[in-house]
Parts: sequence; structure tokens; C-alpha cells
Amino acid sequence: MPTTTTARRPTPTATATPATLRAQEREVLSAVGCGLRDDEIAAALAIPEDAVAAHLARILAKLGLRDRAAAIVHAFDCGLVVPGRGTRTRATGPARRSAGRAAGPAVRISLLGPLRAWRDGRPLNLGHPRQQAVLATLALCAGRPLSRRELLDDVWGTEPPAANVVPVYVYRLRKALRVGDGPDAVIEHARHGYRLAPGAVDVDVARMEGLVTGMAKADRAGDPAEAVRLCGQALDLFRGEPLAGLPGPLAELERLRLTERRIGLVQRKLEWQLRLGQDAEVIAELYALSAAHPLNEPLAAMLMRALYRDGRQADALAVYARARRSLADELGVSPSRLLRRTHEMILRGDETGLGLTPPAGRAARP
Repeated sequence: MPTTTTARRPTPTATATPATLRAQEREVLSAVGCGLRDDEIAAALAIPEDAVAAHLARILAKLGLRDRAAAIVHAFDCGLVVPGRGTRTRATGPARRSAGRAAGPAVRISLLGPLRAWRDGRPLNLGHPRQQAVLATLALCAGRPLSRRELLDDVWGTEPPAANVVPVYVYRLRKALRVGDGPDAVIEHARHGYRLAPGAVDVDVARMEGLVTGMAKADRAGDPAEAVRLCGQALDLFRGEPLAGLPGPLAELERLRLTERRIGLVQRKLEWQLRLGQDAEVIAELYALSAAHPLNEPLAAMLMRALYRDGRQADALAVYARARRSLADELGVSPSRLLRRTHEMILRGDETGLGLTPPAGRAARP
């Protein structure tokens, strides 16, 4: 009876797999999970290729799975296949796994520009933009497990795909990041969702934040030269617009946040350079940055201060006049208190009031 058949159909869970499948069916499912084609499975198990197709059809029916892709995902999620092991990697042992971890992260991911990934220095093919956005979301969340629902919301927003493709994308990314016979899973699946395995990946955003922490320590220690050096290293990690071209709400928000983060780092570096008396270098960079961000008042104020320090009071006042016009034309507002105060201090010749002490060998202006 149809009702009896429905009652016996197992749900696709890890506990259903060993109880429902015969030994050879489990071997076939494991090989499918490893990404082997039917002819490769037939050669590995020494059975006809037609028998592989028949086994797979029975597996799908028994587990209630829709297609081969769903079988691949199920093989991983139920634990039948451990990433990095299986038909293609049986020689991999615990010693090799430990050695791989001891060498540090083999996979590097760069988000501060178009998404890129490398394993052992070799560039990786990460697939189409939506699949890349899934990886970027995992990389931005610093090891926190993300459920399928969270990944769908972050990558697709209010227009989710017709089917839940997250497990398929994760499977493909695991395969791309593992590369050949690599022993370790870069993306883990736990009860609460997916995450990048701790210690398995080096993400440039995390490296940048580590450098920012070092900059703050150097600043507190009164070492602006060290702060400038670390800030330069952090800025060198940017390779263009962060997450360029990636779709999804999270990518859009992070693109804006990281762009602002970069501007903030540039401003801090220039402030420290001013303390070191590097006026000429600061002025050239500030002019370029102010031209790109004409409504950024802190940048305009810093450029005015740098010009004044360099003996160019008229140029400093011209920067104020230009900023005032831009604010009025674009936003319909007057200059902020910061900009007005900087203007007033320059008119009075009050270098101390500008928060600047003369560099070594230069006397304060009367």
C-alpha cells in the first residue's frame, strides 16, 4: 500500500544511512560523495558501470534524495565521507594530517579586493559569484558557525533561490579549497551550521585587524614610526574595492564598511606622519585623498594643518574655501565645528591650538 511505502521511506539523516543501505550501496554513496564519476566508481569497486547507476538509483529512493548533488551533500553531512579521505585519498593518515596543521594555514583568502584564494601559493577556482559570496560570508564571520538560513539571508537576501543550494555550494567549495589529495577540511559542518575550520585559513581581513591592534599598542607606547610602519602593512593588503563584484546584502554592507575602514587607516597614518614631521609626503597624499573624498571634513582639516605647517597659509585657507563650497553645493550644510576651528586657528597662527607641536629643529610660528 502507498501508505506503507511512505512510512518505510527513511529521512536523510546520518542514523538512517547504515541501517538502510547495503554494504555495496554504502561504498557507492561514499564514492559519489568523493566526487567520482560512474566509470571511476565502477573501476574502484570492480563492478559494471550499469550496476553503479542501479545502485545510485536505489540509494536515492531509499534515502528520499532528489539527485546526485543531494547524495553528495548527504554523504558529507551524515559522516559517511570525511573531507580529504575516501576513494581518492585512502593513503592519507593521521601523521600527514598533523604535519599539515603544524605548517600553519595552507589556504589564504583575500577579501580586500576581488575575492581570491590560494592553497600552498596556487590560485584556486572558486566558481561563480554566488558560490564565492558563500565563501566570503564564512570568511567574514571569523569561525562562527552559520546556519543555512543565515547564509541564504546574507547571500540572497529577500530573493532566495528556488532550492536550498547552500549544501551544494559548500560541497563544491570544500572540493576547491582542498585541492587534490589535501587531508584537511577547510569548511566544517557542525550542528549549528557551517564555518571555516579554526586555524585552517588565513584571511586578510583578520590580518588587517591584527595590524590595527599593533598600531594602537605602538601609539600608546609613543612610537609613531612603528605605528606608521604597521599601518602601511595594513593598507598594502587592500587590492582595490573590497569584495568587488560579489552579490548579496552582506557583501554590499561589508564593501562599504571596509572601504571606510581603509580611509580611516589612511587618516591615522597621515596623522602619525605629521607628528614625525613628514609634511611633504603627507601633503601630496592628502591632496589626492581629498580630491577623491571632497565631503570628508576631517581630511580637509588635516590637509589645512599640514599646509600651514609647511608655511603655505594661503593654500590652507583655499582648501577651507573649497570644502565650504562643496558642502553647501552637495549637502546644503555649513562646515562642521572641526573645520571652522581649524580655519580660525590658521587665521590666528595658533599652531599649538591646532594640536601640533613643531618637528625637531623647527620653531613655532609667532
